[in-house]
Amino acid sequence: MTVHHLPPTEHVDVLIVGAGLSGIGVARYLETDRPGTSYVILESRTVTGGTWDLFRYPGIRSDSDMHTYGYEFKPWPYKKSIAGAADILSYLRETAAEYGINRHIRLQHKVIQASWSSAQALWTVEVERTDTGERKTMTAKWLFSAAGYFHHDQGFTPKLEGIERFQGQVIHPQHWPDNLDYTGKRVVVVGSGATAVTLLPAMADKAKHVTMLQRTPTYVWSLPSEDIIANTLRKVIPHAWAYSLVRRKNIAISRGMWYLCKKRPKFARRLIRFLNKRQLPKGYPIDVHFNPPYDPWDQRLCAVPDGDLFKAIRKGQASVVTDHIKTFTETGILLESGQELPADIVVTATGLNIRLFGGIKLIVDGEPVDLHSTVTFKGMMLSGVPNYVFAIGYTNSSWTLKLGLLAQHFCRMLDHMDRTGAAICVPETPDADMPKLPLLKLGSGYVKRAVQSMPCQGVESPWIMSEDYIVDVANLGDSPVENPFLRFEQAHQASSTARSQARQAVGA
Repeated sequence: MTVHHLPPTEHVDVLIVGAGLSGIGVARYLETDRPGTSYVILESRTVTGGTWDLFRYPGIRSDSDMHTYGYEFKPWPYKKSIAGAADILSYLRETAAEYGINRHIRLQHKVIQASWSSAQALWTVEVERTDTGERKTMTAKWLFSAAGYFHHDQGFTPKLEGIERFQGQVIHPQHWPDNLDYTGKRVVVVGSGATAVTLLPAMADKAKHVTMLQRTPTYVWSLPSEDIIANTLRKVIPHAWAYSLVRRKNIAISRGMWYLCKKRPKFARRLIRFLNKRQLPKGYPIDVHFNPPYDPWDQRLCAVPDGDLFKAIRKGQASVVTDHIKTFTETGILLESGQELPADIVVTATGLNIRLFGGIKLIVDGEPVDLHSTVTFKGMMLSGVPNYVFAIGYTNSSWTLKLGLLAQHFCRMLDHMDRTGAAICVPETPDADMPKLPLLKLGSGYVKRAVQSMPCQGVESPWIMSEDYIVDVANLGDSPVENPFLRFEQAHQASSTARSQARQAVGA
């Protein structure tokens, strides 16, 4: 009888989930700061790049400047500071090739479940091949979630009365068809967030007319698509120096703008309104369409490069309607006001759903992890979950600023464990009843819908999910790894603890 041996379980020091901006960035720090550390990046899709390959709708671009959204270690090479997806994707893939990261990436590998054993000081990870359906197991000392917090397979679409009667096309931006021809068509974009304000000017040149239909206005902020200072400095000093200087400048500007909005919201509201009014047609009802009922940065501000949204409105190619949908008709949308918007194509840019950490089921010593009962530690770990790190960037600034700090702090944690012989690192809250707050301090719909499925944050360091880069420089960049609320254990200690817990569980 022939014996078929299963392949041995693959083991690595660090298992990274996600080959987008965060996964590639963390891998680079492991390559340079921790040479010899074994790691693998698992990516469920067929290509790398994450968000920047997934979304294909017209005009997709960053809403942060690339001198801060780009990696600290790799200068942004293009003239456009507010850049399109193609250039961002090229930049990410060039980084992966340059640092030898590609050889560590496994495409079409989806993580289903990860189980931690304190006795073994290991994660056992169940992985599915999305091309064949085959299941396999990997083990790792550390699990690093670089999957962000959005559910990229499925967006959010509210109940739209009568939409089944509509005879035109209905498209969600996450599933944009490759061959969509909207030339000469009447397009209605339902929504008012970053995707909607991107689509409006991007489709306006070819479409007959594009209407953005919103229930509530959003703050819109015009930014230059090119950074004149950056492009000038690159001509007179080395590129790396210019990049570093402009990065610091832009960090200061974005941080200052955020603080202005939070500390003096009435003044910030008037400033944004004044700047918008200058770019809109004379007599435009700005308070109807561009004056939200909430304060700036209670929800994200939408950046528009070179005021392209306002240009499309001035040219008469696009318009904004603020109203509620009563019902869809065969030829368009009937609004509560009685107005009817004719449409050939309706784009439901109604937002995303949150799905933290790629939806992976986490289990610690046989017990499923209830994410909502955990508290974030330094914005990168979860209380009670050993050897687990996640990357969630800023909502009020460039995502990548946070990534760089926490990746370097993670490498210092690994160095510390090597020096001390520790095998386990786990944050522990001082009190089970400690005051808690929602993970994200935003009033956006996608955050409100997911509060009960997300971890919490505390009210003071190290349990806060900081939104301030300078604060995080102190908390992650300059602070020591050791912390009163961070427990380190050696492997034999972990085994002893697990055996003791097992005896208690059976009443021994």
